[in-house]
Amino acid sequence: MAVPEWTLADFIHRGYWWHNRGILLLNICLLLPLLSAAVNGLDSSMLNGLQILPGWQNYFHWPQGETLGLINSAQGIGALVGIPFSPFLSDAFGRRATLFVGSIIMLAGVATQSAAQNVAMFIGARVILGVGLAFSLNAAPLLISELSYPTQRGKASSLFNTLWYIGSIVSAWICLGAYDRAGASPWSWRVPALVQALAPMLQACLVWFIPESPRFLVSKGLESQAARILARYHANNGDDRDPLVQFEMAQIRHALKLEKEINKGTSYWTLFATPGNRRRMVTIIGIAMFSQWSGNGLVSYYINIVLDGVGITSTRTKEAINGGLQVFNLISALSGAMLVDKIGRRKVFIISNIGMLVDFSMWTLTTALFNTSGNSAAAKATVPLIFIYYFFYDFAYTPMLVAYTLEILPYNIRARGYAVMNFTVYLTIAFNQFVNPWALNAIGWKYYLVYCGWLILELVFVFVYIIETRGRTLEETAVLFDGDKAPQDLADRGGEAATLTMSRPQIAGPSRPEKDASDEYLELQEGSGVRNYSRTQSQTDSQSEESAIAITVAV
Repeated sequence: MAVPEWTLADFIHRGYWWHNRGILLLNICLLLPLLSAAVNGLDSSMLNGLQILPGWQNYFHWPQGETLGLINSAQGIGALVGIPFSPFLSDAFGRRATLFVGSIIMLAGVATQSAAQNVAMFIGARVILGVGLAFSLNAAPLLISELSYPTQRGKASSLFNTLWYIGSIVSAWICLGAYDRAGASPWSWRVPALVQALAPMLQACLVWFIPESPRFLVSKGLESQAARILARYHANNGDDRDPLVQFEMAQIRHALKLEKEINKGTSYWTLFATPGNRRRMVTIIGIAMFSQWSGNGLVSYYINIVLDGVGITSTRTKEAINGGLQVFNLISALSGAMLVDKIGRRKVFIISNIGMLVDFSMWTLTTALFNTSGNSAAAKATVPLIFIYYFFYDFAYTPMLVAYTLEILPYNIRARGYAVMNFTVYLTIAFNQFVNPWALNAIGWKYYLVYCGWLILELVFVFVYIIETRGRTLEETAVLFDGDKAPQDLADRGGEAATLTMSRPQIAGPSRPEKDASDEYLELQEGSGVRNYSRTQSQTDSQSEESAIAITVAV
């Protein structure tokens, strides 16, 4: 294939992004859907801090075993209920509407949880929170990926899951502050529970002031609105005839055309219909399970039991360790997110899994020494080992769970595959949280040996199934999975984005050689640039206002 004359690099903003008013406003707007990740971290981690508080334990009569497992898994059960329905709402009414609905449901859950009078009411509130989170977590990543500036989309996707720890940090330190102020009073846990309402309230009030997804608008025939959004937030001059706006509109129109063609004969079974798709789904389901079954669930939801097991019983010491761990987790996850493009996805996963296996083995040893011989030095060594373990876990699984899943899925199965990933995560959370307290009570430190064996299996899986996708376009990634036996539609299309034609933009800057044809069109191809095709002026003038933005598909 000849070297393209025009590429996306010819159209993007040069210089610091904050010097571009449109991109600056866009990134401010994206903070609102990014809050969904923080809300997830806050709601998921709140129980970790509450279980340390004497006020919560006394009020609910020190729940243990299956009851504690049900309390911790209730949010995951709610999410499992909501996930199958959330994509339908998102596609029918828009990403903003789905985010709004999720926020309202979460506010109802927060109100019920804060007013809980017994364990059953508390569990019901957690289920409601899970349903709301399912809608919020479906809409927010889609809105971020479909609104982000083209050169910032990858980092924004990686940051989404990383910001889970913002909520986790807030949860840990609010619980510590509540304990310092209220001691063993019921308000020591009701106040942190009420804080969970802040982010959903902001989202519910402000979501209508941020732009809707251009892809959703085009799918509903509102192409002028989509072009105006792209012009305002992607083009510095706000001109919907800007070359970048035309470039993006052409890709959106054609991607939606392909979606309509492909969806005529696709279903969830398509995810497993070909060898390439089956390998994708095995990889996605695998890393989704590993994100919860790598031993991290022991600390994420049962830090109180884990620290008791090594002789740390002071409430304030536990809260301080929990709070410090969340800050450390955020720094570790950000480090991984910033390095995935430098050292590659496969290396990130391998480093993470080797580090977790070595460290968790040492953690198991120190816990066993303390429990069998009362070795105080072993107990002291456990705390830094927990921090080191989380560095390796966060290095890959926090930033890459969402980013890698979306990266390896071709367009026609991306939405369904992402839903399966989320469903798997919550299913493993619900199962894992129900089993962990029972197993810890039954066999104590020996339960850690189960995770050591599982981490060995994870490492083997990563070596076999994780492939390197750094520096490759989506269509090149598809070739890596499907090879020469790819379905004919993928072979014909050459990847996610197919060929569109639109009027050639006039680009300021260094001049390019004159062309023979007076009016030329650009064939756009995601990740690989453009090629020239000619078209007469009369054909261009005859098109509608909508088609002037992104010219009709070449047949």
